[in-house]
Amino acid sequence: MSTGLYIQLLDLACGAFLLAAVLVLWRRELAAIIRVFALQGVALAAIGLLLGAHEQRWDLTAVALAVGVLRAGLLPYLIRRALAALAADRGSEEVRETQPLVNIAASLLTAALLTLLAYAVAQPLTDLNPTPATRALPVGLAVVLIGFFVLVTRRRALAQVVGFLLLDNGITASAFLATSGVPLIVELGVSFDVLLAVLVLQILTTRMREAFGTTDIDDLRELHD
Repeated sequence: MSTGLYIQLLDLACGAFLLAAVLVLWRRELAAIIRVFALQGVALAAIGLLLGAHEQRWDLTAVALAVGVLRAGLLPYLIRRALAALAADRGSEEVRETQPLVNIAASLLTAALLTLLAYAVAQPLTDLNPTPATRALPVGLAVVLIGFFVLVTRRRALAQVVGFLLLDNGITASAFLATSGVPLIVELGVSFDVLLAVLVLQILTTRMREAFGTTDIDDLRELHD
């Protein structure tokens, strides 16, 4: 693979990765949010595969493939199952993020500001070693910030789960771009931890729906009050 082609494909994958995070803020239907999250998993795997192919590292390629299977396949499947259970029990009431704490227009503006902040914060790091990968590092940091923003501004439990996973995707992308990946055993350990966390959150969401009839966090706070 030529250097020019590698840079173009890496920029394309990073652009798709960041765009997917912004689309999560734009869409309200949880099914669409899950599809966008799965597409982001594909973009994340593509970033790792491109780095592995460029540096001719089989271990990085293996990590990227494992990340792709987990983030683009298994995790969206588990969240989709939880959403299907909610839809079957509560109809359309639980399958949309109807009233986020921050409206869509303000959320998109905030995403732009967070992206600018990520580029400003990462500038000293990219100046130390201005390779194509490190120049894309702000994309990973921006997704971390956007994922945290989704986590704290969405009211549905499943939407918050997606925010948590966006944050984790951003951390993984930053590891790929800043250090050319992490050892396979480390990434597998982290991935299994994330998978376990999603399984626990799925069980908790089901229990919340059965006990209180809703997964709206604000409604549950009112019950507590």
